[in-house]
Amino acid sequence: MQSGSQSGEQHPLRCSERPDFELGDPAVRLVDLFSGCGGLTLGVAQAARSLDMALDVALSVDIEMPMVEIFQRNFPKARAKTSDIAELIDGEVSTPLTKSEKSLKKGVGPIDILVGGPPCQGHSDLNNHTRRNDPKNELYLRMVRAAEVFKPKVLMIENVPAVLHDKTNVVQRAVNALKILGYKVADAVIKLDQLDVAQRRRRHILVAAKGKMPSPSLILGEIATRQGARKSLSWAIGDLASIKDQVGWDKPSRVSPENLERMEWLIQKNEYDLPNFMRPKCHQQEHSYKSMYGRLKWSEPAQTITSGFGSIGQGRYMHPDLPRALTPHEAARIQGFPDYFSFDEISRRTVLSTTIGNAVPPPLARAVLTPFLRQLKASRSS
Repeated sequence: MQSGSQSGEQHPLRCSERPDFELGDPAVRLVDLFSGCGGLTLGVAQAARSLDMALDVALSVDIEMPMVEIFQRNFPKARAKTSDIAELIDGEVSTPLTKSEKSLKKGVGPIDILVGGPPCQGHSDLNNHTRRNDPKNELYLRMVRAAEVFKPKVLMIENVPAVLHDKTNVVQRAVNALKILGYKVADAVIKLDQLDVAQRRRRHILVAAKGKMPSPSLILGEIATRQGARKSLSWAIGDLASIKDQVGWDKPSRVSPENLERMEWLIQKNEYDLPNFMRPKCHQQEHSYKSMYGRLKWSEPAQTITSGFGSIGQGRYMHPDLPRALTPHEAARIQGFPDYFSFDEISRRTVLSTTIGNAVPPPLARAVLTPFLRQLKASRSS
């Protein structure tokens, strides 16, 4: 197992002291819609910090109160709001602003960056019932309407790659509407294991920018074709294997006797894929669930983290050395959250798993938006 970073370098995930993201000059004013626990905002904060810029979260919105509470805990000066965005931003694209939208715009003031990750369940390949034809898919266009309301310099929308196959063509409709507003627009599917995220996660990103901002197509093109050494599981969580006091978010989920037997077999045999005879009877026939009940490897990125990371029956979530599934702490690290990001507001294990599994890895926003923040700083210094 390799668990350390290179000598003299501070490991980006092991830092327990939160940087003062609110200090710096100039300040970047941000709105984060469908914010979840704050993965996109944290990525912007990290990008701003690297440029000695301050973060000013003018507004963050999510419909789930636990998410808003976590967001507020980690960004105490933010204006974090629990609300249905479809009610908060209630006008149709390409129509005059509604009374509530005008009031919201006035209260928030000018902003620089607008980010959001609309709910993606309707696009997910795991959703076999309403996939690509779900009314929630239309929430994607709420981001376009938000751009009409706030008029940001830069817009970033995050979603699953399957959004490209939406039956109502929400991505192309968004691109067309944003171009009418005067934005340069580009979109791409990004492999996050090239962005300091130790998992094989792919996300669809749409970026729109106006004025003297860099070309979104050039920025996304560089990121989408980036090649380099992928971060391994050992890099992300190697140091956590030695934690003896397994309490709180370092405590793994309870395991059934059957699954304990399966994991001990994998360790004893030094195998990573469970053979059919060891699987439940319903999984012993022809199947494509090779990763299910599988063991992770230290030398490779993890599979995509979902809310099921605490169960080996949900995917390849078994620890490389120990007969247990991943802990919430390990899953958060694999998602790219440093130790200073607090999930302490959550007491229920199921809510914690959902929060971490549904989060947007912060390195994504950091990589995409750093060039735009650099230009923003340069323009304000000239």
